Amino acid sequence: MKKNIFVLMSSVLVLGAALAGCSTGNGNGAAPAGNESKKSEDSKASSNQTLRLNLASEPPTLDPGLTEDATSGAIVRSTFDGLTRLGEDGKPHNSVASDIKISDDLKTYTFTLRDSKWSNGDPVTAKDYEYAWKRVLTPKTASSYAYQLYYIKGAEAFHKGKGKLEDVGIKAINDNTLEVTLENPTPFFLELTAFYTYYPINQKVDTENPDWAKNAKTHVGNGPFKLDTWEHKSKILLTKNENYWDKDSVKMEKIEFSMIDDGNTELSMFDNGDLDWAGKPVGDLPTDVVPIKKAEGALKMKPTASIYWYKFNTEKAPFTNAKIRKAFAYAVDRKAIVENITQAGEQPALGILPPTMAVKPEGYFKDNDAATAKKLLDEGMKELGISKLPSISLSFNTLEGNKKIAEAIQDQWKKNLGVDVKLENTEWKVYIDKLHQGNYQIGRMAWSADFNDPINFLELYRDKKGGNNDTNWENPKYKELLIKSASEPNPEKRTQLFAEAEQIIMDEMPVIPIYYRTQNWIQNDKVKGVLLDALGFVDYKWSYIAE
Repeated sequence: MKKNIFVLMSSVLVLGAALAGCSTGNGNGAAPAGNESKKSEDSKASSNQTLRLNLASEPPTLDPGLTEDATSGAIVRSTFDGLTRLGEDGKPHNSVASDIKISDDLKTYTFTLRDSKWSNGDPVTAKDYEYAWKRVLTPKTASSYAYQLYYIKGAEAFHKGKGKLEDVGIKAINDNTLEVTLENPTPFFLELTAFYTYYPINQKVDTENPDWAKNAKTHVGNGPFKLDTWEHKSKILLTKNENYWDKDSVKMEKIEFSMIDDGNTELSMFDNGDLDWAGKPVGDLPTDVVPIKKAEGALKMKPTASIYWYKFNTEKAPFTNAKIRKAFAYAVDRKAIVENITQAGEQPALGILPPTMAVKPEGYFKDNDAATAKKLLDEGMKELGISKLPSISLSFNTLEGNKKIAEAIQDQWKKNLGVDVKLENTEWKVYIDKLHQGNYQIGRMAWSADFNDPINFLELYRDKKGGNNDTNWENPKYKELLIKSASEPNPEKRTQLFAEAEQIIMDEMPVIPIYYRTQNWIQNDKVKGVLLDALGFVDYKWSYIAE
C-alpha cells in the first residue's frame, strides 16, 4: 500500500530543499537503486535470452513525443531512455543524467549527461533533449502530451501562441549540460523526466527525416533495446542495443511481440509454449479465465493508480446537458461489473482519483442509483426541451473485456433508464483517432498515472483542447483551482484545492468513472526482472530468462 500522496509530497519538498545546489548522482553508471536483487540473480540466467509477449493492439506510434497510450509506451520505454528512469522502488534514479543539481529556489535543474550513444552510433547530447522537448511544445507537432511540459517556464505560453520559443526554460549549455527552469517548484519533476514525453530524439535524424519513427529501418533510439522489425499488425522485434550506455545491465537479447487482439488466442499461445507472458500490461486475458487462473494460483495481480472510465462528448446532444450525463453515470452498476466481469480485485470508482491519491475516499455519488438517475434524466430532458432522446452510441476499442463491459452497461441503461444504446467497436489506432476528432457520443478509455500526484488525473480536463481531454468540457473555476494548485506550497491547502476541483468535475460529469484497475496476467516462472510498478508502467530493461 502506498503512503498517502500528500505526506509523500511533503517529504519530497523537504528532500528538494536538502538537495538544493547538491548533486543527486553518483556518476558511476550503476543500475538504479531498487534493482540490485536482479543483479544478484544474474548467474542464474539461461543462455536463451528471448522474451515472447503479445500486444493486444498495434502501437499507434513509436515516437516518444507523440506517444500517449500504454501499448506504444511499453515499446518506447524499451527503445529510449530519459534523464532519469524509474527503479523498482517507483522512484526516479539517474539514467542518461549522471548528475543533477537543483537550485536553492527549487526551480532550476542542471543535468549533466553521461557519455552515451544513439542506436545508430551518434552521441546523445543535451541539444537532443532541448530539441525534443521544444518539438513537443511546437503546435504543429500536435503532441497530445504537450501539457506535461507546462511545468517548464514559458512552455505553456509558447504552446498556446502567447510566448516565444526562446523564452522557454530549456537550454543546452553545451553537449553535456542541460539547464531547465520551472515556473514553480515541482516536487515530481524528476518523475516527469523519466516519462516518455521527456525522452530525447536524435535531432539530426528528425531534421533529415521527420518520418523516422514509422519503420524499423529508420527508427533511432537511445534505450536498452532497438527496433529491429516492425511488421504492422503482425509483430515487433526488439534486440539488445549494444550502444546503450548501461548495456551490461541488459541481459535480454531479444523481445518478440506478437499482435493478437483476441484474448483466447493469446491464452492458447501461452498454453502451447509460444508466449512467456499473457495478459496485462500489454496483452489481454479472457475475462472468464481470470477467476479460473486465480483459483489455480497462477494469476498474478497488481493494483495500479489507474481508472477505467467512459468519456462523454459534451458538445453532442443529449450530453450537452450535465443532468443527463449524471443520469447515465449514476445508472451504472459498478459492483456487478467488477464482481461478474473483470473479477481481478478491481474497485468500483465513485470519483476521478484512484485510492492511493483520493481526497474523498468515500466517493461523490452512490453506485447503481437508478432512482436518482431516472429523476436526473427527466429533468435534463425538460431542460433541453425534448421528450425523446436522440440515437445514442457507445464506442470502444476491440477487446473482449471492453465488449463485455459495454454490453453489461448497455443492459443497465436499458433497465434503469429505459434507453436503447448502440454499441460500436473499432481497432485501437482507428478508435483513438475517432475520439480525438470528436466523432463519438460516449467512448471507453482508461488512464494510468504518469507520475505520483493527483494533478496528473485532474489536469486532463483543465483545457477544452488539452490533448487528452476529448470531452470538449471546460470549466473556468475548475481551471482556476488547478492553476492555483501549481504554486501552492502547503500540502493541506493543495489537497483542498484538488477536493474542490474534483467536486466540480463530479457535479458536471464529463466522464463516467467505472472502476479502478488492476494489472492481471500469467507468466512463465522463468521470466524474471520485469519491472511493473504501482503506476502501471512496464520496463523490460532488467528482464531475463532464468535457467
